[in-house]
Amino acid sequence: MLLYVVVRLLGLITLALWSDRPEKGVTRLLSERWDSLWYVRVVEEGYGFTLHAADGRVLSDLAFFPLLPWLEEALSRLTPLTPGGAGLLVSAVAGIAAAGGLYAVGELLYGRRAGVALAVLWAALPVAVVQSMAYSESLFTALAVWSLYAVLTGRWAGAGTLAALAGLARPVGAAVAAGVWLAAVVAWREGRAGWRLYAGMALAPVGGLGYLVWVGVRTGDPFGYFAVQEAWGNGFDGGLAFARFIGGQSVLAGAGLGAGVGLLGWAFVLGVRQKQPPALLAYTALVVVLALGASGFIGSKPRLLLPAFPLLLPAAVALARARPAVAWTTAAALTAVSAVYGAIWLTGSGPP
Repeated sequence: MLLYVVVRLLGLITLALWSDRPEKGVTRLLSERWDSLWYVRVVEEGYGFTLHAADGRVLSDLAFFPLLPWLEEALSRLTPLTPGGAGLLVSAVAGIAAAGGLYAVGELLYGRRAGVALAVLWAALPVAVVQSMAYSESLFTALAVWSLYAVLTGRWAGAGTLAALAGLARPVGAAVAAGVWLAAVVAWREGRAGWRLYAGMALAPVGGLGYLVWVGVRTGDPFGYFAVQEAWGNGFDGGLAFARFIGGQSVLAGAGLGAGVGLLGWAFVLGVRQKQPPALLAYTALVVVLALGASGFIGSKPRLLLPAFPLLLPAAVALARARPAVAWTTAAALTAVSAVYGAIWLTGSGPP
């Protein structure tokens, strides 16, 4: 957890040095742009805001799940923080909690060094700056990783509760519920069922389904949430839009994007060969499919993949087995690349 904090602080220091203009201050970059503004508006005005974009889209704040704005509102009432500042605090604490969960999963499956490496690798991803923004990625990942850890250690009620909370944080909470359910079915077939297992299964999908039902009632349409996403220009086409986007790039850019997708597939195959637990594999597969299969927000795909932490386990195990000098040099190089890339990205086009 301490190493996670160090890596993220180096990223933020780099961002501060890179952004030396007052109008692009670090706090503003992290808490007053893109999705973070929508979360703040939910806190300040409640759900119901609609924006008519210049391209004709009708953007509703119902697209944003409620857990982060609930926490922002609670903290802004209890402290002097603004909702945006509260969002930064939530992300900071959640990021540390996620690092602890990543260590716990890695240590349980492959040893202490692998757990440490997993937390560091996640902190040093190229788009890891999102973990420090007033976004819901850190919050969701913390809930997801601890839910899956609870699954791996047989704490079914806790796993279901955390999965339900993850479902209130992001729509990809369905992947956490799927992991809980698959592991529960395996345990049931092995004769390890009990009331706690059934309670976990019942709780896991409650958060996400509850929000979808609420949006349906609010809009008067049982599929209201999906209509909201369609109005944003976002749906699910199995990756056709992304494939067309790749095909429309230059040869070099297209090859780079294709290689990136191939790397994701290779990491998943390595996870299968590593004999990762079914819950982790199911969770990872759904996160990747939902991220790459979405028809909109092509530029958001890297950050949508942030919660797919099991993809990093093969690299974490390799790093753990490397000589200390190699491991530390690799971690330092990845941290430097992440810090510079994050600063360039956030002061430029940034994560939509």
